[in-house]
Amino acid sequence: MRKMNLIIIMLDSLRQDHVSFYNRGKPIFEGIEACRTPNIDAFANECVVFENAYPSGLPTIPVRCELMTGQDTLPFRPWEPLSPRDVTIADILRKEGYVCCLISDTYHYMAPGMNFHRSYHAYRWIRGQEYDPYASHPPRRNVDDYVNGNYPEVWRNRVRQFLANTDDFNDEQDWFPAKVVRESIEWLRKNRIHKKVFLWMDSFDPHEPWDPPKRFDVYTDKGYRGKRLILPMGGKARDWANDEEIRHIRGLYAGEVSFVDHCLGFLFKELKALGYYEDSIIVLLADHGHPLADHGKFLKGTDRLYNELLKVPFMIRLPGGEGARRTKALIQFPDLLPTILEALGFRGNIGSMHGKSFLSILEGEADYHRKAIITGYHEGIDRCIRDEEWSYIQRPEGEPDELYNLLQDPKERVNVIDAYPEEARRLSSLFGRYYRRIDTKVVKGVQGKYEVASGTLE
Repeated sequence: MRKMNLIIIMLDSLRQDHVSFYNRGKPIFEGIEACRTPNIDAFANECVVFENAYPSGLPTIPVRCELMTGQDTLPFRPWEPLSPRDVTIADILRKEGYVCCLISDTYHYMAPGMNFHRSYHAYRWIRGQEYDPYASHPPRRNVDDYVNGNYPEVWRNRVRQFLANTDDFNDEQDWFPAKVVRESIEWLRKNRIHKKVFLWMDSFDPHEPWDPPKRFDVYTDKGYRGKRLILPMGGKARDWANDEEIRHIRGLYAGEVSFVDHCLGFLFKELKALGYYEDSIIVLLADHGHPLADHGKFLKGTDRLYNELLKVPFMIRLPGGEGARRTKALIQFPDLLPTILEALGFRGNIGSMHGKSFLSILEGEADYHRKAIITGYHEGIDRCIRDEEWSYIQRPEGEPDELYNLLQDPKERVNVIDAYPEEARRLSSLFGRYYRRIDTKVVKGVQGKYEVASGTLE
């Protein structure tokens, strides 16, 4: 059995199309430069890079639960704490002789009773992200500079909390991803003495609010004179923001991504210097992407099951960069843990997991894993079922379903469910009612019965 360390780099809300290794320098939005991520790109060149890796149950906490346990969360598990019955990656690796550490600014881990830090020998929390109740004093900065006239008090209060949490940020090293990386590097250095180590580094950025340091705010229009809208609201974007404001928010997100990449550069450099590149499996992924009004709305939501939410960077570096390549194989997040355990020589621990090991793909022996995937929110009705070519979105009763050809229409603009109903039915038939919140597998076209219902036939 080969002794290997394990390092997982978990990022939050990073769209696949904002990593330049994936987008190849092509701008995503008109008038905004393509986001540049040179450090992730260099890392990806030494990885097995997956183009079709998907979460099962969304969002933040269900995703991390399935990654840490190898269990599917979509059918039965909402956002909830880790239970005593859950068996996690830290539970397993600790018993196998690993020294385990969790370092994160994802404040949902820290909420009372969540218990995701169980079984780690060490854990470090970086406080103050988003609505973390870190500061109780009013911010020194004026909230009116960060909202427009359409923001109600509930959203103004959310901005107010973040501003109070970050009022003292001056140097780039004060920003959250820099702190997370710095703490991770320190732990990796001091624990190099151990035979086997496992680090789960969990960066909440580039999650909103998007307030990148000035040096990285290079994707917004320099002529913009509106408010610095660091926290977009839900609902239809054009109900509360104009086109110029929408472009500005998109630029802030790209700047945040660019800064996260900058910080990761220090981590990659240290991993190489300390020798972890030669004796470690290193995984970089995001829990999900983030809608930037691609389909009219910002923020995550049960009705936004498009590429901008579902497609994420997912890459695994084997020791020495062995077997680096790109693959279109379909995988889901519960597959990660059994794959890692098999690679580390602990296959005997994966028998009860829902996920399926894709080690044969990492070793270059295969390029196929799953026929299709299903994803959504456990408590939502909408479901997305997709393969490499097609994406079928099942909507609540009374709303037309959607079908997109991902190869010809990656931005998912043209709903072709009436032209290819057989593809929608095929995908729908792959997953039963167990995975749905509604008791139906009926495919609903854009016209079909709705067009008929406008006549006199019913």
